[in-house]
Amino acid sequence: MWRAVASNGITLLIVLLFLMGGLILWGQRQYVAEGPLEGAICLRVPSGSNMNRVSRDLAERGAITSDTIFRLGADYSDKTGQLKAGSFLVTEGASMAEIVDIVTRGGASTCGTEVVYRIGVTRIQVQVRELDPETNRYIEKAAFVPGEGEAPTAYAQVREEADTRYRIALAEGVTSWQVVEELKDVDVLDGDIAEIPPEGSLAPDSYEVRPGLDRVALIAEMQARQEAILSAAWQNRADGLPIASPQEALILASIIEKETGTPEERGVVASVFTNRLEAGMPLQTDPTVIYGITRGKGVLGRGLRQSELRAETPWNTYVISGLPPTPIANPGRASIEAAVNPDETDYIFFVAKTLDPADGHNFAATLEEHNQNVAAYRRLEAERDQ
Repeated sequence: MWRAVASNGITLLIVLLFLMGGLILWGQRQYVAEGPLEGAICLRVPSGSNMNRVSRDLAERGAITSDTIFRLGADYSDKTGQLKAGSFLVTEGASMAEIVDIVTRGGASTCGTEVVYRIGVTRIQVQVRELDPETNRYIEKAAFVPGEGEAPTAYAQVREEADTRYRIALAEGVTSWQVVEELKDVDVLDGDIAEIPPEGSLAPDSYEVRPGLDRVALIAEMQARQEAILSAAWQNRADGLPIASPQEALILASIIEKETGTPEERGVVASVFTNRLEAGMPLQTDPTVIYGITRGKGVLGRGLRQSELRAETPWNTYVISGLPPTPIANPGRASIEAAVNPDETDYIFFVAKTLDPADGHNFAATLEEHNQNVAAYRRLEAERDQ
């Protein structure tokens, strides 16, 4: 009798072990299987949260099939204690294993609210925007110019949220003085910049920053990026260029940047200046004259006078031969690459097509063609002034 009971007990135990093993195997498959989420969501994990709260939130939003399996999977993979605060983009069909990796990986938030400080040629603008997970596009919530009235309530609200992201967007063609002045209005940064960085040394780019970052550290990052861009471009330069060093390439790139209204024209504009340098002709470009007047400190805000075109400054390319002594702005990557790899043309002249700089230029290889293009532009000016 006892032998029969023992035999039945062992059989039952084996069955239970098989069932448990099958259950574990099923749970593992569920953990790594495609999830039920039909559209991307932005998952916010507040500071001080835990895996229990996260799993309940995900279950309520239909992102996971089982909050229990989610928690057990996080425990089994030793990731429960690695939960990070932030806002994270969870894509359509993400598995529980993928979601656990997303919320424990660390690094910057991938969705939610972002504040962008756009440093432009004329001013700084602050934009509060939020990523729409469904379209993966940002929706603007508020925008304002510091110093022009009070900041909107939306800005104050997101400043109080721990997972708000901050970004500095540096426009192509800004001067170093403008960057330093406008960084003063970025109230999430700390510290003062004692000296204006050398003109051209800052890379126009997008920089993610954290509250409390020192402004000097940000400037150093901008300089490091520009140095890397310039070094790579110089190593891949075309043969036979009329420029002798990376610094000369940076100077030429800054002129291309200020003369180019449309991105697709950079290579052609670069060819004009390259052809002029090779021919020993003055560059005769207005932005260099303007820089000689302003030294990069603000915008001239008016047309150039004939006396200014004749005035002798180190940057007046109507008077000096060759390149000016320094860049006249901070050029972007595309202008730097155009400076060292210009298009091959025979153009030595160009003038705006219309009164809108975005319409580009008319290029010419002869003075006769150029004069015709200039006459057409003058007629547009006359029509405007009637």
